[in-house]
Amino acid sequence: MKQKLEKEKILILGGSGFIGHALYRELQSYFEVYGTYFSQIGNFSGNQMFFQFDLEQDDVLLILQKVKPTVIISAVKGNYEKQIILHESLATYASKNGSRILFFSTNRVFDAKMMHPSYEKDVPLSQSEFGKFKITIEKLLLKNLPGRTAILRLPLVLGINSPEIFHLRQCIRHQAAYEVYPNLVVTATTINKLCLQVHYIINQSLTGIFHLSSSNMIHHDDLFLEITEKISEKTPIFKKVYTSNDDRYMAILPRDNKLAAHYQITIEEVIEESGLDAAVVSIV
Repeated sequence: MKQKLEKEKILILGGSGFIGHALYRELQSYFEVYGTYFSQIGNFSGNQMFFQFDLEQDDVLLILQKVKPTVIISAVKGNYEKQIILHESLATYASKNGSRILFFSTNRVFDAKMMHPSYEKDVPLSQSEFGKFKITIEKLLLKNLPGRTAILRLPLVLGINSPEIFHLRQCIRHQAAYEVYPNLVVTATTINKLCLQVHYIINQSLTGIFHLSSSNMIHHDDLFLEITEKISEKTPIFKKVYTSNDDRYMAILPRDNKLAAHYQITIEEVIEESGLDAAVVSIV
């Protein structure tokens, strides 16, 4: 990593969430990093680098004027209409002040075209409300802030401390049902690798559309079966859900806008890291 860049001030909207907080912990030693939180649960209210922010009621401009961020990372969740208004405000601020925006999007922007994996230059098409919403924000930012927007599309985000792997461990422990999709081909990453990738994108001032996913694919059921074998000799009750007779792809792959080789990840590496013993490994 490069040395700390004093001029960079980073604001993470959604800084108390799984991804946002991991990013905060990754970046805080290198940049001046601020975050927002919504719930009083946790220690964020006592952290002077965090601001309480209610998407439904608060004006983000007040935080922007106080922090004066050069980089805004959007990992916020909540009402879709309010988020659109929020990102319009972010784009206006960034345009006037020369800031960059990193927006976390999703593989779901392609959930209406699942006959093959999707790449960065493919035209998004979604049938889900979530996917359509993310497409709206992507278009808004790319139109209003060309050259200073990074769209970060995510696959499954795993890792030993991820919510999905925590859920899998609970299902193993209690012999409960865990849903897998045998005919769904997916890509994945880990929270550790994701944080390193975002750090690199900030350091290098990269913009455009990025698929921050593994470089190869796997069937959904095989992925979690192999992770389970790493975790325990026991298994949960795998509930197989078939949504079609043929393979469908909820898989995004990096091709047209790849990061440097050591910032890429394979499915095998995702499985290895996700299956580590959380009790003896330091988390992000």
